[in-house]
Formats: sequence, C-alpha cells, structure tokens
Amino acid sequence: MSLALRRAPRMRVADFIEMIRDRPDEERWELLDGEAVLMAPASERHNQISMNLGRQLGALADKLGCRALAGMAVRNDFVDDFAPIPDIIVRCGPLLPDGYARDPLIVAEVLSPSTMNNDRGRKAEFYQGLQTLRAYLIVYQDEPRVEVWSRGNGPDWSLRVLGRDATIPLPDLGGEIPVAALYNGIPL
Repeated sequence: MSLALRRAPRMRVADFIEMIRDRPDEERWELLDGEAVLMAPASERHNQISMNLGRQLGALADKLGCRALAGMAVRNDFVDDFAPIPDIIVRCGPLLPDGYARDPLIVAEVLSPSTMNNDRGRKAEFYQGLQTLRAYLIVYQDEPRVEVWSRGNGPDWSLRVLGRDATIPLPDLGGEIPVAALYNGIPL
C-alpha cells in the first residue's frame, strides 16, 4: 500500500496579497514558488550589513534621482506565484501605488544560513528574469565576500566574486562601492 502525498495548490500573487492584508505589521511574508513563507527576524549582524549596503547604494542612487529601499517586495507580471522581499532594491521612477516593485535596477540579498539556498537558487532565477534588473548582489554575513551577478543590455549574466579589498562596480549607478564598507561595525 502506498500513500499519496497531497501538496497544497500553488498560491497566486493576488491570493497572497489578500492573505497578508490582515496580518500583523511585524510579520514579513514572501511568496516563493506558490508557497507563502513567513520570514524569520534577521540577526543584528544581518541588519547592520543591510543598513550599510542601503546607505552605500542610496548615496549613488540619490545622484540619479533613484532610491535604495529596504523591505520592498518584487513582482514580475509574467510570474504569478513569486513575490520575494529582498533586503535592498534600487529603483527609479515614481513612487509605487501598491508596494510591489516591478522595475528594480539592483536587487541585493544578505545571506543567512536559513535563506542561502533560496537566495542563490530560485530567488536568483526569478530576479534574473526581471527585464529592468542590471545587478543582483549576494552579500555574505560571515566573511567579506560579495557575489555580483550583472548584465549589460543583453540577456546574458556574468558573475564576479569579490573580497574585502575589492570594489563593487555599479555602472548603472555611475559608481562603485568598496566591499569593506558593507562590513563597517561588523567584527570578522
């Protein structure tokens, strides 16, 4: 005798938005492959790196009239079962009416042990499907290391892995960020 496992049907973004509408503000949810996932609170180390990154990206983005934002969900109108919340995005243009960025220029995730597989796997694949995205940054918590996925005007992505003494090139923001600046205040 065999047992059949039944999976819950894949949740769509519209249903996800309805589900989280009445949730407490302190709860952060994201939709990954049709599954609503409650995000665990980030560590102080994670938050410090995110804030450092946000300040660095914000300084460059401001010069172009763009913004670096934390906690902003990302959507792709062609993918109806994904709405992740990266640590930081950079986007330009008018303020969003619904809180979902469809046009990020840069997306950044600070790796946590519990999210590493998603950040480097299915989230990376989703983000790289966004037509406006030019860079996806994966920032490590426990060592000064950043994976920079970037593309020019074509569809192909390239990867550079950078250490403490390197700088992150961000030509679409007209500048670069020292990797070491992301770890200010963090003992390594």
